[in-house]
Formats: sequence, structure tokens, C-alpha cells
Amino acid sequence: MTTTVFNPVQLQLLDMFAHVHSDEELEDVKSILSEYYFERAEKRAAELFKEKGWTPEQLEALSHEHFRTPYV
Repeated sequence: MTTTVFNPVQLQLLDMFAHVHSDEELEDVKSILSEYYFERAEKRAAELFKEKGWTPEQLEALSHEHFRTPYV
């Protein structure tokens, strides 16, 4: 049998989730975590835009590109 070792973040979350006693509270926690990671991703995207000198027009053009691998 393998032993799972939790990192400090996982341990903190387990401790916090021990105090969640309803589905409503669970949804609240999930919403807060989702919002936090969305804001981090949005901030990083803004940093990349600035770093790379990208414009909204370039993003719009990229949204119409197809980067999928063609399967024959």
C-alpha cells in the first residue's frame, strides 16, 4: 500500500473543509476558489499581453485560427 503525503496547501484545505457542513457552504467555498484562480489567470494573461505587446485585434485574429492536429 502506498502512503499519500499531503503538501501544506492540501493540509490547510482539508482542515478548512472539515468545517463545511452543508452543500451551500461547499458551493460557496468552490465559488471563492474558482474566483481566486480566475483572477490569477486573468492577471497572468494581462501580464503576457503587456510583455508580448499583443493587441485586442491580434487576440481576435487568433480566436479564428485552428491549431488542431489534422487527422487523416
